[in-house]
Amino acid sequence: MPKLSVSHRLRLGRFTEQNRIYLLTANTFERRPVFKDFTLGRLVVDQFRNAQVQGCAKSLAWVVMPDHFHWLVELQRGSLSGLMQRTKSLSTKAVNRSVGRKICLWQQGYHDRALRRDEDLVKMARYVVANPLRAGLIEKLGDYPLWDAVWV
Repeated sequence: MPKLSVSHRLRLGRFTEQNRIYLLTANTFERRPVFKDFTLGRLVVDQFRNAQVQGCAKSLAWVVMPDHFHWLVELQRGSLSGLMQRTKSLSTKAVNRSVGRKICLWQQGYHDRALRRDEDLVKMARYVVANPLRAGLIEKLGDYPLWDAVWV
């Protein structure tokens, strides 16, 4: 039997549901603050938008922090692993093109949390977009350039 990676072992027995809402988090490789550069962070945002245009996921809220992102989505088509693989792969290609060299952008795997139907989505979205405030990067939310929520 082949040896499974840690992230694969964590996913054994898990499945994703269409029309379910998930909070997704991915970290940059070695938690490097790549997205302190606003233009590089926008390349990740482009992939969130592409996922929505392609009908894979409806973005409810997101924030791109210097070394990770949080993305509140309603999965519409495909799987979470496919969504995250495409998002991370395409954003890596875009960042590499932008910086003119090959870098390892993302840590392997990602964290996901399926939300219960009765959870307050607006409260969760506020939690997501308030990350820069809690991290001390800004004093008011409007000062941070890499976030959005459908309720705002």
